[in-house]
Amino acid sequence: MRYAARRPWVPGRRQLARWAGAAAAAVRRPVLSIYVVGEAQSRSLNARYRGRDYSTNVLSFAGAGLAPDGRCFLGELVICAPVVAHEARAQGKTLAAHWAHMTVHGVLHLLGFDHEVAAEARKMAAREVQVLDQLGFSDPYR
Repeated sequence: MRYAARRPWVPGRRQLARWAGAAAAAVRRPVLSIYVVGEAQSRSLNARYRGRDYSTNVLSFAGAGLAPDGRCFLGELVICAPVVAHEARAQGKTLAAHWAHMTVHGVLHLLGFDHEVAAEARKMAAREVQVLDQLGFSDPYR
């Protein structure tokens, strides 16, 4: 895990690893990189890879998949600390709850979940709620 930004509040490595691990529980020996960035870097990456010129909460970049030694390289999450903090305040959530949600959300994208189509969005949201409940967080969509 790499930190290019630590403000506002950013969870520690252990906490991020716990949340990501819960979302990737079905994967044997998952390997994941998490990069915490500020708004400028998030905006740049979002514009470059998604054609959207604004900073965003989490970006997911797929990894190489299964290695010969059995590890599964899921990919990389890029999480924008200021955007996550702003969204948490706007939605009346704790920072920890929203960070957990964005971490789980990003890992689920790496596992093939998406929310572009309504039916897929319902499946993804249901899985997010399930994982977050296991971690002790309430439904992020309520």
